[in-house]
This record gives sequence, C-alpha cells and structure tokens, in this order.
Amino acid sequence: MDTLETTSVASSSSASLTIVSPTDAQNPAAVYLAALAPTGRRTMGHALEVVVELLGGDVRTFPWASLRYEHAQAVRRVLIERYAPATANKVLSALRGVAREAWRLGLIDAETHARIRDVPGVRGSRLPAGREVPLKELAKLFRACAEAGPSGVRDAATMALLYGAGLRRSEAAALDVEAFDGSNVRVLGKGNKERSVPIPAAAAAALSAWLELRGPAPGPLLCPVRGRSVALRRMSSQAIMTALVRRAADGGVPHCSPHDLRRSYITGLLRAGADLSTVQRLAGHASVTTTTRYDRRGDDEKAKAVQLLHVPYVKPECAQ
Repeated sequence: MDTLETTSVASSSSASLTIVSPTDAQNPAAVYLAALAPTGRRTMGHALEVVVELLGGDVRTFPWASLRYEHAQAVRRVLIERYAPATANKVLSALRGVAREAWRLGLIDAETHARIRDVPGVRGSRLPAGREVPLKELAKLFRACAEAGPSGVRDAATMALLYGAGLRRSEAAALDVEAFDGSNVRVLGKGNKERSVPIPAAAAAALSAWLELRGPAPGPLLCPVRGRSVALRRMSSQAIMTALVRRAADGGVPHCSPHDLRRSYITGLLRAGADLSTVQRLAGHASVTTTTRYDRRGDDEKAKAVQLLHVPYVKPECAQ
C-alpha cells in the first residue's frame, strides 16, 4: 500500500499561560468557564447564553454580581415551559456555577450564594434523542469509505473508533498515534479520566490501514487529507462530523451523527449480553444511569420482554 505524502503544519493558535485575561479576572462567568474542559466550556457557554437571553444582556457584560435568588427562580420557571428537563437542568447548573464563582470572588455574600444554590432542579425526562445505526447501514458507510480513496481510509479509521471503540468524537479527535497499540486504544475522557478500550479485530485493521498511509510520525492520529497529502495536524470534532455526514450521503444512509455510532456501540454490547457495569466502564460513563440512556434496543426488545408475562384473562361467556 502506498504511503501518503505527509507535511507538518504548525497550529495557528499560540499557547497561552493566561486562561482568564486581566479584564475578565472579576467576571464570574469567565472564571467559571475557564475552569472547564474545552467541550464543557462550549456547552456551558451556550447554557449561560440562555440565561442572559432570559434575563437580558450579554454573557461578558452581564452584571452577575447582581444575581439573586428571585432571578434564578424566574429563569427556572421559564426553562420549565420552554425546554426539556435535561436541558433546563444544564442551564441551571451553569447558573449555579457562576453564582459559586461570584461568591468566591467576593462579589456576592454566602447567603445569596446559598439561596441561588438552593433553587431546585427540574424533574422529569424525555425519550432519548438519537438512534441506533443498524449493521446494514454501517456496512454501507464502510463501503463508501472504501470507495473514496485516501480520505476514505482515514474516515474508515474514524468510524472504527466511533463504533468499534464507542468514542465520543472529541475523544477521537484528541488521540495521538501512540494511543493505539494494535489492539487497544488509550483514551482520555470526561473528567480527565483515562481508560483503555479493547477494540474488535476489524476496527484494529481499519486503524492499521490508516496508519500505513499516514506514516509513523508522532502526533495526532486523525489528520486532514488533501488528495494524497496528509497534514500532520489534528482534525477538529466538527471535521469528524462533516466526514461522517459526507460518507452517509455517499452510501445512501439516513442522517446519523458520531454520537449515534457511540449509541450503537453501547446498544450492540448490551444486545450481545455484555453486563451493564462492563459497558459503563468501556464507554467511560460515571454512572450506569447514563449508560442506560444510550440503550436503543427498541420496541422489539420490549415486546419480547412483555410476552414473558402471563395475564390470566378469561373471556366472558357473553362474548363467546
């Protein structure tokens, strides 16, 4: 197999030791977001945008020191009306986080912080989003990759990580070459927790094929491909999403996301009889409750389960 031409590309953004600029040092929202991982920073940043949209203002200039219990309760009331419970609770969590930083910075007193912290979450749940990608669709995705040249080899390796190892797309994007040892992938997941994930032989073969083309140079595992040239820089999470959408279109597969492949990984393991605790550890979930929300075994499995019950119904004589 030919080796692709590889070129090193320097990052356009320079590293900085200053996470919070001096102008933001007394902004509790900036301090709160700076303490989060990049993915959490984006998620909770959007949550704070919802807060200021409801209360009026801008995240950077909003007078967080003026935040009080009644404001938090007003936000909660509107969230209940407009959003699903999970989304509402995420927004409330961000709001509490900013209040905590405001207290730590001396901008609000302990009693105000305690009252805001005491605002209850939103109870309830909704049917989970996303879907399981059936094997016949997965086969079409990998076939589309096989027909796409060098970039398809890279995309097959990407899908091998998303489906064969159940990685989040941010985890896949963050992998370096040395994270793959031929049969396992070492992953740094949420909460700065590292885990080792064994992968199926076919997924390992897809990664090995990509590494043969990419070359052995150290650096990010998944890289952009232009023609027959590999740029030795890291793919973004969005680029992974774009690649999957493109291969789905090429293969005639209905829309699916990288997280749908992760859902399919978890569902497939559970369907095959893997115990819930093991699947939780493989997926890098902090709680089995989270793992169960990824279960997409569907209505057929439910129908089979309820048929195990015996209902001692007797047809009335008048109906015979």
